[in-house]
Amino acid sequence: MRCPFCGHHDSQVKDSRPNEEGSAIRRRRACLSCGQRFSTVERVQLRELVIVKHDGRRTPFEREKLVRSIRIALRKRPVSEEQIEQIVTGIVRQLEASGETEVTTAQVGELAMDALKEVDSVGYVRFASVYRDFREARDFSEILNLMETHPQHDAEKS
Repeated sequence: MRCPFCGHHDSQVKDSRPNEEGSAIRRRRACLSCGQRFSTVERVQLRELVIVKHDGRRTPFEREKLVRSIRIALRKRPVSEEQIEQIVTGIVRQLEASGETEVTTAQVGELAMDALKEVDSVGYVRFASVYRDFREARDFSEILNLMETHPQHDAEKS
């Protein structure tokens, strides 16, 4: 593992712990060159996923991009980092379980919206406004009307 401080390619594992779900291992490491300590997280990856963009480009799936998008949608909402990790882990597991190696941005976006709808309605609307490229106020009212006519479990109301 490359040291983030000096770039040296060798480090020593000082401590390893599984996360609460057992889906990842957090390792505490020390660089053998500069002595700095840093942490890494290792996750089980069933297959390499490739994202197919709207314009046809293909890029490797980056879990951190999904985490960042979900985190932005849920900023200043009563949702913990642990819940965000669970949401993203669930989405990634669904993508991997599909058996496909290539998934579209639309598939990822819909899975994220479904997960957010179950956790926080405000985060769902925020994500939808970016994902569906809302341009006018009526776009917001349309999605709010849809939510009212098709209510689902809303964690905020329980």
